[in-house]
Amino acid sequence: MLKIIDMKDTSKINPLENEAIYIMREVAAQFEKPVLLFSGGKDSITLVRLAQKAFYPAKIPFPLMHIDTGHNFPETIEFRDRLVKELGLELIVRNVQDSIDEGKVREESGRYASRNVLQTTTLLDAIEEFKFDACIGGARRDEEKARAKERIFSVRDDFGQWDEKNQRPELFDMLNGNIELGQNVRVFPISNWTELDVWSYIQKEQIEIPSIYFAHTRATFLRDGLIWSADDAVVYRDENEEVEERIVRFRTVGDMSCTAAVLSTASDIVSVVQEIRDSTISERGARIDDKRSEAAMEKRKQQGYF
Repeated sequence: MLKIIDMKDTSKINPLENEAIYIMREVAAQFEKPVLLFSGGKDSITLVRLAQKAFYPAKIPFPLMHIDTGHNFPETIEFRDRLVKELGLELIVRNVQDSIDEGKVREESGRYASRNVLQTTTLLDAIEEFKFDACIGGARRDEEKARAKERIFSVRDDFGQWDEKNQRPELFDMLNGNIELGQNVRVFPISNWTELDVWSYIQKEQIEIPSIYFAHTRATFLRDGLIWSADDAVVYRDENEEVEERIVRFRTVGDMSCTAAVLSTASDIVSVVQEIRDSTISERGARIDDKRSEAAMEKRKQQGYF
């Protein structure tokens, strides 16, 4: 699945890969309890490969953690479990359902209901539970305008909140991991990558990814010009929203309730890369949670969202 290639062949290391490996090593050197936030999506899978290379021949020196909404695509969960087993990695799972059951968050209802925003509370509780001081994630600056304001080492206060107006100056080769008691840092090793960079890297490294990223026939329905999965009881559907089989794939694999599919016949990595090259629409265009307001992502990040 994520087999290591010959590490002596440094001729294949590109500048983005080299930068990300440097960042991974800085995290291990500067922080006491780092963790890699893992969703089972292409970006976090890419992070796992980069971490493998950063610490080879040793194992990755920190655990993976998944904040599970309970509404993930089954293909993603199956892939997650298989990956950690094959690589012998430690996986921590914390569930949004537990936060709901404990009365810490309230389940949304209605046609745009999603558990995506509820992840924040579960994530902050997990950081406090394990006393993580650095959380590595696969956010990229090209994803969404609020992401572009982040530093590679992005400090959160002791409430897990992010202040976009109080960001440290940061030069690439001077990553400042000094934090106050109670603070933690979100780390973004692939900040400077684009969606195409990630896919090109997956192609070059021959990294296996969940099948949901490739074209497949799926029961779907249309709403607001987007294509939604009808294969489960998670996504709300009105009676007049007709189910139809379509050939689709997913460019991003977040919570099922807020992640739409795209029409596609790209059934292998080569055709996916070509499709991304030709696309004029951002991958986040299929994430309805980003459309709740112009500042939806920024507000969630200020509250502690990744």
